[in-house]
Amino acid sequence: MNSEALTDLVVDALDDIRAQDIVRLDVRDMTTVTDYMVVASGTSNRHVRALVENVAEKAGKAGHRPLGIEGEEGSEWVLLDLQDTLVHVMLPEVREFYNLEKLWSLSPHGGAAATDG
Repeated sequence: MNSEALTDLVVDALDDIRAQDIVRLDVRDMTTVTDYMVVASGTSNRHVRALVENVAEKAGKAGHRPLGIEGEEGSEWVLLDLQDTLVHVMLPEVREFYNLEKLWSLSPHGGAAATDG
């Protein structure tokens, strides 16, 4: 499974249990750490945890075991590292504060790498 297919799986898994405002960012030209970042919101701490667990389970069944999961304890912002795809699931107010989409959509050449529309 290539990184695009993995990212599709992540987006589908988030959509399955109603993640809000799912955004896929192609960051291959900006970092060697990962190919894609997926950012999504959950409606509560419990929803954030459930979203991440669903992604981890579906990715695992497809042969992509998470390298790590950070932030599960508070579940305001949970990061799931699938190597080729980093998944950030946050509460809306945390997401708005950190604004990762804006940070990562600024390409080194001045154009946008992705939009959330």
